[in-house]
Amino acid sequence: MSAPLRRGPRPLPLHLGLALMRGLGATLSLPPEGSLPPEGSLPPAAPPGSREAGRQASFSAALPSWSDAWPISKAGRQELRRISSALAAGGHPPEQFRTAVLRRLARQDRALIAGIAAYRRHPWRHAAPDLPVLWREGGSRLLDYGGDGPPLLVVPSLVNRAYVLDLLPDHSMLRWLAAQGQRVLLLDWGWPEEAERGFTLTDYIAGRLERALAAPALVPLGPVVLLGYCMGGLLALGAALRRPERLRGLALLATPWDFHAGETGEAARAQALAALLPGLEPLMQAGNALPVDVIQTLFAARDPWGIAAKFRAFAAMDPDSPRARLFVALEDWLNDGVPLAAPVARETLGGWYGCNDPGQGRWRVAGAIVDPATLAVPAFAAVPRADRIVPPASALALAERLPAGHIEMVGAGHVGMAAGSRAEAVLWQPLRRWLAGL
Repeated sequence: MSAPLRRGPRPLPLHLGLALMRGLGATLSLPPEGSLPPEGSLPPAAPPGSREAGRQASFSAALPSWSDAWPISKAGRQELRRISSALAAGGHPPEQFRTAVLRRLARQDRALIAGIAAYRRHPWRHAAPDLPVLWREGGSRLLDYGGDGPPLLVVPSLVNRAYVLDLLPDHSMLRWLAAQGQRVLLLDWGWPEEAERGFTLTDYIAGRLERALAAPALVPLGPVVLLGYCMGGLLALGAALRRPERLRGLALLATPWDFHAGETGEAARAQALAALLPGLEPLMQAGNALPVDVIQTLFAARDPWGIAAKFRAFAAMDPDSPRARLFVALEDWLNDGVPLAAPVARETLGGWYGCNDPGQGRWRVAGAIVDPATLAVPAFAAVPRADRIVPPASALALAERLPAGHIEMVGAGHVGMAAGSRAEAVLWQPLRRWLAGL
């Protein structure tokens, strides 16, 4: 019997719908003109009143009305007028441009479907390792990856599975660090059951994470280094400020802080995300959690065309290649999300993204302000330069507030720095050097 089809990319109707919208938008915005002239040969607009200007105006008359912003922006409309003028001046057949673009869109749509189909039927499947469990509470477990040396306790995000840091047997950050002289422990938050769905951030940080730090099997190992990835970095920071006596260091990977920092419009995008909360309330009230597919949709909004592009690229890969296997492993992890407890969703969307509480010095855990400037242990902050989930400026805002912090600028993206093909060189090795120097 063949392996069951995967569900991803999740939510599949969203990604297929985005591809359809892209094609419709292109169709609606295309002028019925000819093909583009060679690069660098576009002539300037003709002087007003000249015979050439009249010919260009006649050629542009076939364009749709641009009185509205849909389907393209004002800048896009200006570019289309420039192209139509150039095509008219070159005497190109009027249908060649439209036909060429539509053919290209059709080829890309075929590649997208082929890439999704190839991914869904790929034979590779993730096999969860059988690891010792040192502590358990609710759906959470403290997993022991072994290794000889000082303990390193890894704290992942609440909305993704922890195994991104143990993606493949031969490509695992946790196994690699264990082999490099660390006693590696992973806090797997697990699937939120009924009790966890009522948790706040304080419940996770001052409750479950602190109790994991105090686990009887962990205490004899001595002070630990806490390592937090993405949202897990904020959880780890909160615990580090509350329990510095249990720590010898804090490592933060792609951890946001100033949610309004970054390129122009970042604050508006964050606030727009928070503005979705009232509409999400009925979904959260049904199961007291923000559903996985909603979380996936919010992530997709950061780069709506990127997912289709990577599946088109996957269609051209050799399915038996290591590159294809890594792609499938990463996609399986991305599509194996976890619901987020409703109180945490309200705190993060409203308080973090909407009000920028961390960046404004207002975020509290158990009533106390979380101030990274008061951290009493050495710190390591990895900031991915190509991060589309956590803008580098957001992570730098935290890194620069750490009093004894080493900042490592990483030439990778949010996931690639921890689990990509170059992760060992760009992150694992610098992290190991910092750990060895403690």
